[in-house]
Amino acid sequence: MLNRRYSGETSVAEPPVRAHFPATTDLAPLNELGRPSGLPTPRRYDGVNREGVKTLYLREVRRFWKVGAQTVAAPVVTTLLYMLVFVVALQNARPPLHGTPFAEFVAPGLIMMAILNNAFANASSSLIQAKMMGLTPDFLTPPLSPLEQVAGFGLGAATRGIVVGAVTALVIGVLPGAGLQFAHPWAILYFAVGASFILGLSGVLAGLWAEKFDQLAAVTNFVIMPMTFLSGTFYLVDKLPEPFRTASHFNPFFYLIDGFRYGFIGHADGSVAIGAVVTAMLSVGLFLWCWALFRTGYRLKS
Repeated sequence: MLNRRYSGETSVAEPPVRAHFPATTDLAPLNELGRPSGLPTPRRYDGVNREGVKTLYLREVRRFWKVGAQTVAAPVVTTLLYMLVFVVALQNARPPLHGTPFAEFVAPGLIMMAILNNAFANASSSLIQAKMMGLTPDFLTPPLSPLEQVAGFGLGAATRGIVVGAVTALVIGVLPGAGLQFAHPWAILYFAVGASFILGLSGVLAGLWAEKFDQLAAVTNFVIMPMTFLSGTFYLVDKLPEPFRTASHFNPFFYLIDGFRYGFIGHADGSVAIGAVVTAMLSVGLFLWCWALFRTGYRLKS
């Protein structure tokens, strides 16, 4: 070996260090479409994203179905308690209304009350919980248009209303003295579906507007419940003194309950045709209103 004297100016030459990286160009080569061939390509939806709407709808349905004891059984029990209070306690003191026993007159109104309250509660609670828990990206991030988002939430809420109404009708139908007649089945179906969809969309509006459960409870207690009880559920609107009789005809819930009852007993306090038109107009108007709010991201996007 050669011994070299260290002079302070010379340094020992060290072999260059090579980085052993493989020669690469693109990590994922591009295909003929100009996209990385090794990565999934985004899915295109021409027209309506049916799979996305179906997924959002099933999410809303499974959400209330998992707690069926609270969302389905509890409203049925509440309706039966109303029947006990207003029918069993008052049936001997109330004369027939339009030739219909009081129990048969009240039963359709109670069924419609269950439909209205539960359709509203489903959409409003779903949106307020998503906002408070930070879960809005679950339905804002997927490729869903505002129209499809409104359809998913509205149809999910309508499904809960119809399910609760159907179960309530089955239970009331087997009660002694409260048998249900079916004078006009088309009216039963039309007003039940229309009412559930209208209140589902109303729940969407309330859920978008409210930022905490107190505000949502205020809408339920000071808007939904008074309009429901003052719509002729337990009485004939024609028997009210003025100006309450005229004011009742400006309550949209009156037409929903009156048309629904007409399907059972064959008699209506108001015009069934006007009620059908009001139901259709409310459905379209509320749907467009919800669509406009989802389009702007009202209280959903920071």
